[in-house]
Amino acid sequence: MTLPINQILQGNCVEILKSLPENSVDLVFADPPYNLQLQNDLYRPNLTKVDAVNNNWDRFRSFAEYDGFTYEWLSAARRVLKETGTIWVIGSYHNIFRVGAIMQDMGFWILNDVVWLKTNPMPNFRGVRFTNAHETMIWAQKQQGTQYTFNHHSMKNLNDELQMRSDWVLPLATGQERIKSNGTKAHPTQKPESLLYRIIMSSSKVGDVILDPFFGSGTTGAVAKKLGRNYIGIERDKKYIKIAQKRIDAVQSTNNDMLMVEKQKQVRVPFGNLLECGLLSPGQTLWFAKNNIKAKILANGHLRCGDVTGSIHGVARSLLKNAPANGWDVWFYKDEKGKKVAINELRQKFLSPT
Repeated sequence: MTLPINQILQGNCVEILKSLPENSVDLVFADPPYNLQLQNDLYRPNLTKVDAVNNNWDRFRSFAEYDGFTYEWLSAARRVLKETGTIWVIGSYHNIFRVGAIMQDMGFWILNDVVWLKTNPMPNFRGVRFTNAHETMIWAQKQQGTQYTFNHHSMKNLNDELQMRSDWVLPLATGQERIKSNGTKAHPTQKPESLLYRIIMSSSKVGDVILDPFFGSGTTGAVAKKLGRNYIGIERDKKYIKIAQKRIDAVQSTNNDMLMVEKQKQVRVPFGNLLECGLLSPGQTLWFAKNNIKAKILANGHLRCGDVTGSIHGVARSLLKNAPANGWDVWFYKDEKGKKVAINELRQKFLSPT
């Protein structure tokens, strides 16, 4: 069967997952029913009714029934997930601990639990409990020890060059982002695009296939399209499919050259290679990035700067009082027009000769 990418498939997620090719998707994001088990309607202090989740798809007769449902869809999702793939499952205290235990019993290896801290949570109107201000996401790989995608540098870039933590402070989907139908919420559990942005950016590559077995209002598909990924959505309610498709169709695809991609490791090139191929010459002057300091290139690929002799990295560290330094970025030569250019440009010429 050809993988039905960038399509929303209507029907039962377990049955549809069983029809998809084995080991075919790169990432699964699942927002399953939370099994909230609400017994009564909720009202605010002013006696207006809270628009809570009371749909039939969130109703289970017992924990055992919910556990059976969870095992079924997770097994089907595990089958289509690549060996190198990962899965995200979001939930609340009503269900996430049961889901996590089942995942571990099935052989998933948990990488992180990420807490989504809501900046604008719904208050506890009765005042008998703490306000539920967070949801928990489990991020797991199919089996322990396999290689998986984690775009560490991209996450740092999104977080002002700080390693991103496992507590994400993000608002609910409200205002213009909240999709409405006849003046009311189109879907009761619509997730914010900011949440899916981090998930998809962190654990997939451009062109990967993202599967969402509980597609709902289509947040996963909308963000996947925006970030140059492919999606497969599964949803049983035709009303939600119509809403999701309209939403995704309105998303403008991003040009590939504008997509944020993970920083690739540079191919190792000894500085001496630039001398051997004539891109630099012994005795030539290099300029340090600070204070117009100069150094001479020696025939063996070292630099001499005053009383200091060593590699491009070692001399740079000495000038920076042993602070970490990448010599490729802090030493400059002058081109034929007299303009200072980082020697890293020469490394690129060496790797890609014209």
